[in-house]
Amino acid sequence: MSSGHDPRAAVATADSPAPRDAPPLATPGQRFAARLVDTLVLGAVWAVALAATGALQYSMDHPGEQDMARVTLALVLTMAVYFGYEGTMLSRTGQTLGKKLLRIRVAMLADGDVPARRGWVRAAVYALPGMLVPVLVGTVFWLVDSVSLYWDKPYRRALHDKAARTVVVTA
Repeated sequence: MSSGHDPRAAVATADSPAPRDAPPLATPGQRFAARLVDTLVLGAVWAVALAATGALQYSMDHPGEQDMARVTLALVLTMAVYFGYEGTMLSRTGQTLGKKLLRIRVAMLADGDVPARRGWVRAAVYALPGMLVPVLVGTVFWLVDSVSLYWDKPYRRALHDKAARTVVVTA
Protein backbone atom coordinates (compact mmCIF):
# COMPACT_ATOMS: atom_id res chain seq x y z
CA MET A 1 0.00 0.00 0.00
CA SER A 2 1.29 3.44 -0.84
CA SER A 3 0.11 4.88 2.49
CA GLY A 4 2.57 2.68 4.39
CA HIS A 5 -0.21 1.29 6.58
CA ASP A 6 -0.87 -2.41 7.05
CA PRO A 7 -4.31 -2.91 5.45
CA ARG A 8 -5.16 -5.42 8.19
CA ALA A 9 -4.20 -3.06 11.00
CA ALA A 10 -6.76 -2.78 13.76
CA VAL A 11 -8.86 0.33 14.09
CA ALA A 12 -9.24 1.75 17.55
CA THR A 13 -12.35 0.82 19.51
CA ALA A 14 -13.94 2.63 22.41
CA ASP A 15 -12.17 0.17 24.72
CA SER A 16 -8.69 0.43 23.27
CA PRO A 17 -6.41 3.14 21.92
CA ALA A 18 -5.58 3.24 18.23
CA PRO A 19 -2.56 1.16 17.26
CA ARG A 20 0.30 3.20 15.82
CA ASP A 21 -0.16 1.61 12.39
CA ALA A 22 -3.96 2.01 12.21
CA PRO A 23 -4.94 3.71 8.95
CA PRO A 24 -6.58 7.12 9.29
CA LEU A 25 -10.31 7.46 8.87
CA ALA A 26 -11.59 8.45 5.44
CA THR A 27 -12.85 12.01 5.32
CA PRO A 28 -16.53 12.74 4.71
CA GLY A 29 -15.47 14.30 1.39
CA GLN A 30 -13.72 11.10 0.29
CA ARG A 31 -16.76 9.06 1.28
CA PHE A 32 -19.12 11.40 -0.58
CA ALA A 33 -16.99 11.35 -3.75
CA ALA A 34 -16.76 7.55 -3.64
CA ARG A 35 -20.54 7.32 -3.25
CA LEU A 36 -20.96 9.64 -6.26
CA VAL A 37 -18.90 7.25 -8.39
CA ASP A 38 -20.98 4.32 -7.14
CA THR A 39 -24.12 6.31 -7.93
CA LEU A 40 -22.97 6.36 -11.56
CA VAL A 41 -22.89 2.55 -11.40
CA LEU A 42 -26.38 2.63 -9.88
CA GLY A 43 -27.56 4.95 -12.66
CA ALA A 44 -26.29 2.59 -15.34
CA VAL A 45 -28.08 -0.32 -13.70
CA TRP A 46 -31.25 1.82 -13.43
CA ALA A 47 -31.13 2.65 -17.16
CA VAL A 48 -30.73 -1.02 -18.09
CA ALA A 49 -33.57 -2.02 -15.73
CA LEU A 50 -35.89 0.65 -17.18
CA ALA A 51 -35.16 -0.64 -20.68
CA ALA A 52 -35.42 -4.32 -19.70
CA THR A 53 -38.82 -3.87 -18.02
CA GLY A 54 -40.24 -1.82 -20.87
CA ALA A 55 -40.73 1.22 -18.63
CA LEU A 56 -38.45 3.34 -20.79
CA GLN A 57 -40.20 2.39 -24.02
CA TYR A 58 -43.62 2.99 -22.44
CA SER A 59 -42.67 6.53 -21.41
CA MET A 60 -41.34 7.24 -24.91
CA ASP A 61 -44.53 5.89 -26.50
CA HIS A 62 -46.74 7.78 -24.01
CA PRO A 63 -45.05 11.15 -23.30
CA GLY A 64 -45.80 12.49 -19.84
CA GLU A 65 -46.99 9.08 -18.57
CA GLN A 66 -45.32 6.26 -16.65
CA ASP A 67 -46.27 2.65 -16.16
CA MET A 68 -45.74 2.58 -12.39
CA ALA A 69 -45.76 -1.22 -12.24
CA ARG A 70 -42.85 -1.36 -14.69
CA VAL A 71 -41.02 1.50 -13.00
CA THR A 72 -41.43 -0.19 -9.62
CA LEU A 73 -40.17 -3.48 -11.03
CA ALA A 74 -37.17 -1.63 -12.52
CA LEU A 75 -36.51 -0.05 -9.12
CA VAL A 76 -36.63 -3.38 -7.29
CA LEU A 77 -34.34 -4.97 -9.88
CA THR A 78 -31.94 -2.03 -9.70
CA MET A 79 -31.66 -2.11 -5.93
CA ALA A 80 -31.28 -5.90 -5.90
CA VAL A 81 -28.43 -5.70 -8.44
CA TYR A 82 -26.87 -2.80 -6.53
CA PHE A 83 -27.09 -4.81 -3.30
CA GLY A 84 -25.27 -7.65 -5.08
CA TYR A 85 -22.61 -5.27 -6.43
CA GLU A 86 -21.98 -3.59 -3.10
CA GLY A 87 -22.15 -6.80 -1.06
CA THR A 88 -19.78 -8.68 -3.37
CA MET A 89 -17.24 -5.87 -3.59
CA LEU A 90 -17.22 -5.10 0.15
CA SER A 91 -17.12 -8.72 1.27
CA ARG A 92 -14.16 -9.51 -1.00
CA THR A 93 -11.96 -6.41 -0.81
CA GLY A 94 -13.74 -3.80 1.30
CA GLN A 95 -13.88 -1.52 -1.74
CA THR A 96 -16.47 -0.63 -4.37
CA LEU A 97 -15.30 1.05 -7.57
CA GLY A 98 -15.80 4.46 -5.97
CA LYS A 99 -13.81 3.50 -2.89
CA LYS A 100 -11.00 2.13 -5.07
CA LEU A 101 -10.81 5.40 -7.01
CA LEU A 102 -10.76 7.44 -3.80
CA ARG A 103 -8.29 5.07 -2.12
CA ILE A 104 -10.49 4.30 0.85
CA ARG A 105 -11.87 1.00 2.11
CA VAL A 106 -14.33 -0.52 4.53
CA ALA A 107 -12.75 -2.32 7.47
CA MET A 108 -14.03 -4.14 10.50
CA LEU A 109 -13.94 -1.80 13.47
CA ALA A 110 -12.58 -4.48 15.79
CA ASP A 111 -9.53 -5.56 13.79
CA GLY A 112 -9.28 -3.67 10.48
CA ASP A 113 -9.96 -6.76 8.37
CA VAL A 114 -11.98 -6.85 5.15
CA PRO A 115 -15.61 -7.14 6.24
CA ALA A 116 -16.33 -10.53 4.56
CA ARG A 117 -19.91 -11.51 5.55
CA ARG A 118 -20.42 -8.21 7.38
CA GLY A 119 -19.97 -6.50 3.99
CA TRP A 120 -23.31 -8.04 3.03
CA VAL A 121 -24.94 -6.60 6.16
CA ARG A 122 -23.56 -3.17 5.34
CA ALA A 123 -24.78 -3.46 1.74
CA ALA A 124 -28.24 -4.58 2.84
CA VAL A 125 -28.68 -1.68 5.25
CA TYR A 126 -27.54 0.79 2.58
CA ALA A 127 -29.11 -0.59 -0.61
CA LEU A 128 -32.33 -2.38 0.28
CA PRO A 129 -34.20 0.63 1.72
CA GLY A 130 -33.91 2.01 -1.82
CA MET A 131 -36.75 -0.31 -2.77
CA LEU A 132 -38.96 1.95 -0.66
CA VAL A 133 -38.13 5.14 -2.58
CA PRO A 134 -41.64 5.37 -4.11
CA VAL A 135 -43.11 5.84 -0.63
CA LEU A 136 -40.28 8.21 0.42
CA VAL A 137 -39.14 5.90 3.23
CA GLY A 138 -36.01 4.94 1.28
CA THR A 139 -35.18 8.55 0.47
CA VAL A 140 -35.59 9.70 4.07
CA PHE A 141 -33.52 6.75 5.30
CA TRP A 142 -30.70 7.54 2.85
CA LEU A 143 -30.63 11.18 3.94
CA VAL A 144 -30.48 10.28 7.64
CA ASP A 145 -27.93 7.53 6.94
CA SER A 146 -25.73 9.86 4.88
CA VAL A 147 -25.58 12.69 7.42
CA SER A 148 -25.33 10.43 10.48
CA LEU A 149 -21.57 10.13 10.02
CA TYR A 150 -21.23 13.83 10.90
CA TRP A 151 -22.47 13.34 14.44
CA ASP A 152 -20.89 9.94 15.10
CA LYS A 153 -17.78 10.33 17.20
CA PRO A 154 -15.01 9.30 17.05
CA TYR A 155 -15.31 7.05 13.97
CA ARG A 156 -17.63 9.02 11.65
CA ARG A 157 -19.76 5.95 10.99
CA ALA A 158 -23.04 6.06 9.08
CA LEU A 159 -25.94 3.82 10.11
CA HIS A 160 -24.92 1.14 7.61
CA ASP A 161 -21.42 1.13 9.17
CA LYS A 162 -22.86 0.73 12.66
CA ALA A 163 -25.12 -2.15 11.60
CA ALA A 164 -22.14 -4.02 10.14
CA ARG A 165 -19.64 -2.90 12.83
CA THR A 166 -17.41 -1.37 10.17
CA VAL A 167 -15.49 1.84 9.64
CA VAL A 168 -14.18 3.53 6.47
CA VAL A 169 -10.42 4.14 6.42
CA THR A 170 -7.77 5.12 3.91
CA ALA A 171 -6.50 2.23 1.81
